[in-house]
Amino acid sequence: MINFERREPPPTMRRLKIVTILGTRPEAIKMAPVIKELDRRAAFEHVVVSTAQHRDLLDQVLGVFGIEPEIDLGLMQHDQSLAGFASRALSSISELLAERRPDVVLIQGDTTTVMTAALAAFYQGISVGHVEAGLRSFDRGNPFPEEINRRIAGCLADIHFAPTERARLNLLSEGVAEEHIFVTGNTIVDALQSIPLAGSFDDKRLSRIDFDHKRVLLVTAHRRENHGLPLRSICSALRTLVTSFNDVEIVYPVHRNPNVSRVVHEELSGTARIHLTDPVSYTDALRLMSRCFLILTDSGGIQEEAPSFHKPVLILRETTERPEVVEAGAGKLVGTDAGCITKEVARLLTDARVYELMSTARNPFGDGHAAERITDILERLRPRLLREG
Repeated sequence: MINFERREPPPTMRRLKIVTILGTRPEAIKMAPVIKELDRRAAFEHVVVSTAQHRDLLDQVLGVFGIEPEIDLGLMQHDQSLAGFASRALSSISELLAERRPDVVLIQGDTTTVMTAALAAFYQGISVGHVEAGLRSFDRGNPFPEEINRRIAGCLADIHFAPTERARLNLLSEGVAEEHIFVTGNTIVDALQSIPLAGSFDDKRLSRIDFDHKRVLLVTAHRRENHGLPLRSICSALRTLVTSFNDVEIVYPVHRNPNVSRVVHEELSGTARIHLTDPVSYTDALRLMSRCFLILTDSGGIQEEAPSFHKPVLILRETTERPEVVEAGAGKLVGTDAGCITKEVARLLTDARVYELMSTARNPFGDGHAAERITDILERLRPRLLREG
C-alpha cells in the first residue's frame, strides 16, 4: 500500500492505474465529476467498475452523466440481504483486483459496495482512496448499516478525501495521520452544477403540479432505521399537514423496497394533494428540489443538495453525519415523531422570517471544484502510488 515517505519520481513514469468501484445511485452521482476529470488526464489509466448493488437507480443516473462502466459485476439479486450482497461483492471484487492489479482503488461514501471494495483492496495490498471520508454520526445503528460501512472504509483507506473541515477533524480524532487527509469539498456540488434543469419534467405527471401557486413539500423517506412505526409516524404527519394547510401539496417518490412502499401506500394512497410517485429520474429529483418550498428527508445526499438550491431541509432522523447543514442553519433534525414534524413544518409555513433564514443559509459543502482537487492530489501523489516493478 501507499508509502508516504518522500522520494523523487523516475525520469519517466507510467500512467497510474486506477479502478473506481461504485454500486448505487448516490455513489454514481458523487463520483461522476471525479470520473470525468480522471478520464481527461493523461496521467491515469482509469477503469470504472459497477457492482450494480442497486441496478435500476444506478443505471439511470450513469446515463445522465454519460458514464458506462467498463466492467459490470451484476451482483444485485431480488430482495437481497446485506450479508448475501456483501459476500458476493467481496468475492467478486477480490477476483477482479487480483486480475487487474491497479495501483489505486477509488471508492465513495458508505455503502456495502464501498466497505467490501475497501476490504478486497486491503487484502490485495492495493492503496485505497476514499472520497467523502470522515463523515460520522457516532451512532452505530443510525444510519444503518452506513455508519459501520464508512468506519470500516476509513480504517482501510490510505488517502482520505474529506469533504469538510469537520470530517477532517473526525479522522484525526480516530488516529489518521494528518498527511493522509485532504479537504476537498463535496463532489455533490460539482455534480449539481453540471446538470441543466430548465424545461419540463421527464415524468409528465409532475408537470401537472402547480408549483407557482401551491407550496409543494418534497418528501423522501426510506432508511432501514425508519422502517415500520417510524415511517407510519412520518405518514401521519404528512396527512395532518395537507389537512391543516389548503395550499400545501406533497410529492413523495416512494422507494421500491416493499418495507417502504407497502407502508406508504397503506397510509397515504388516495389522500388529497399527496402525490405518491415511483422513484424519479435524477434530473427530475433535482427539478423537484429546485421548485419545491421545502424538503423533508432521511437521505444523506439530499441534506447536501438542499443548500445548493436554497431550500430548507428537515431531517427525518435522530442524528446526522452531516452536522454542517444544521450548524449552517440550512437544515434541522426533526426525527420521526408526527407531532414534531408537523410543528416544524408549520413553523416554516407560517413564519416568513424563519423560512428566509434557512433558505438563505450558506452552503457548507463546497464550491464545485472538489473533483479537480481530488484529481490534482492523485496526480501529485503518483510517484508514491505507483506499484514497484
